[in-house]
Amino acid sequence: MINILVLCTGNSCRSQIAHGYLDHFTDSKKVKIYSAGVETHGVNPKAITIMQEDGIDISHHTSNNIDEYFNIPFDYVITVCDNAKERCPFFPSKAVKLHYNFPDPAKATGTDDEITNEFILVRKMIQQYCKNFVDDNNLN
Repeated sequence: MINILVLCTGNSCRSQIAHGYLDHFTDSKKVKIYSAGVETHGVNPKAITIMQEDGIDISHHTSNNIDEYFNIPFDYVITVCDNAKERCPFFPSKAVKLHYNFPDPAKATGTDDEITNEFILVRKMIQQYCKNFVDDNNLN
């Protein structure tokens, strides 16, 4: 089994979206996806909504702290924000660390439509990143 951890600051938006797409794109018999934050902020309701619009249900996800996963031998650790990369703890494993700093849609301001559009933009970025990651590493 290949274990993948997606890590961000609060495990509320970006890592949850990536978790959903990685679950969607990978073979669950070969790959187990985890997501966590260096803090926990709860799963953002807008993240749940915009993922449902793309046919992926993350409503059952929980916001988890990285400390919960120290005993798991990760093969990949993907940080999805600079803050998490800087605060990412050392994993005593062969984990390959990857990083991409996605914008934080939870910090978007403006009208409700403008905020939703920012969530959709970030969702599309994360979707493409996850698809490329899965294809490049033959995890589908």
